[in-house]
Amino acid sequence: MKQTLICLALATLFGGCAVTGPAAVPAPDMPVAFAETVAADAAVPSSEWWAAFGSPELTALIAAAEAANPDLAIAAEHVRQAEAQVRTADASLFPALNLGLGSSRRETHPDGGEWKTADASSATLSASYELDLWGKNAAGRQSAEAALRASRFDRETVRLTLVAGVANGYFQLLSLRGRLDVARENLAIAARVFKVVDSRVRNGAASALDLARQQAAVLTQTAAIQPLELQERQLLFALAILLGRTPEGFDTAASSITGLAVPRIAAGLPAQLLVRRPDLASAEAQLAAADANVAAARAALLPAISLTGSAGLATDVLLNFLSAPTAAVALGASLLQPIFDGGRQRAQVDVAESRQRELVEAYRKAVYAALADVESALAAAGRLAAQEQLVEQVVEQARVALRLAEVRYREGADDLLTLLDAQRTLFQAEDQRAQIRLSRLQAAVGLYKALGGSWQLRGP
Repeated sequence: MKQTLICLALATLFGGCAVTGPAAVPAPDMPVAFAETVAADAAVPSSEWWAAFGSPELTALIAAAEAANPDLAIAAEHVRQAEAQVRTADASLFPALNLGLGSSRRETHPDGGEWKTADASSATLSASYELDLWGKNAAGRQSAEAALRASRFDRETVRLTLVAGVANGYFQLLSLRGRLDVARENLAIAARVFKVVDSRVRNGAASALDLARQQAAVLTQTAAIQPLELQERQLLFALAILLGRTPEGFDTAASSITGLAVPRIAAGLPAQLLVRRPDLASAEAQLAAADANVAAARAALLPAISLTGSAGLATDVLLNFLSAPTAAVALGASLLQPIFDGGRQRAQVDVAESRQRELVEAYRKAVYAALADVESALAAAGRLAAQEQLVEQVVEQARVALRLAEVRYREGADDLLTLLDAQRTLFQAEDQRAQIRLSRLQAAVGLYKALGGSWQLRGP
């Protein structure tokens, strides 16, 4: 007991060597509001924000992806591993108990004598405990708990990325199918005009040059269909992989993007991103783990005090402790103070502190990137809506122009170049309209993702 008290006194004396420092405060200054404005009827995101697009098939696809996607399953295993690490760190806060049982038989044969047998058995219960005076073990547990929180937020980031990927892939697939319909319709228009040109050539009202030009237009429209069909198949296969299934036999029922709604989304306040986005929450949790690692590294510079005890029984009878066993009890305490290790532990403190400062900057960078994501998505949502309205008018006028150009060419009032130009204008306008519709839907998905998917993170 006297030795234990001496160890404690020395440990208290060495405690003045502790290197302490305040935990980093990473939160950057946040703007009061976003620069881009939103519509007055914009709605806050719900937990199942993808339902706002009005597609039951999309909802079913996302549910299937959440149930079977390999990346999400991998992220879930990372969470389980982090939970096990917390249990491991918890174990360092409790004493360690060990039970030992032994038995032996020894036979000797002296020169010229008879064989002699000696039996022995022993049972020992030992305990050891490291006093966590400086909080090293507690800091290790805090680091493990922070890493667990980070892994859970990382899982949510994977989930959010997966849902956004499924939505974008689904919209791209429907957009390509719509563009294929437009391309086939334009091919039908070009073929119809070709018949008009062919009739005029046979009647001597047009030259073979007009026929060749219109034939080239038909072939151009035919050639434009093949790449779109290839992209459709590739997107369908990619979507199947996101759902955790093989591409063979996979298909979707919907074929048009025009029936989908484009939701109006309220962005809220910039400061809410800090608690709404899982990637920012993960970065903050990683910083908390780094703070705990710094504390553990500093505590490692201080003395380590261990208490040990053991109790045992020994007997000369094999596996029989009822035959006059000998009992023994031992108690002890030890103090270990690093004196010289070539600067290894000091260097470990420097590494932990540098890692802490690195994560502070990484957190600030992530916050700035999140703000930029929201601003970009808001800007795209507003401007693409206005652009789509203009392109709708272009398509309407291009249809009128093509109809008039076809009539005037049939009557001989205009040449074929005017008709070809009207065809090209309509084809390009209709294709652009389909792509802008896709861009609007993707911008909405991007805004949902930039906002963290919903107003509240999912629980662990």
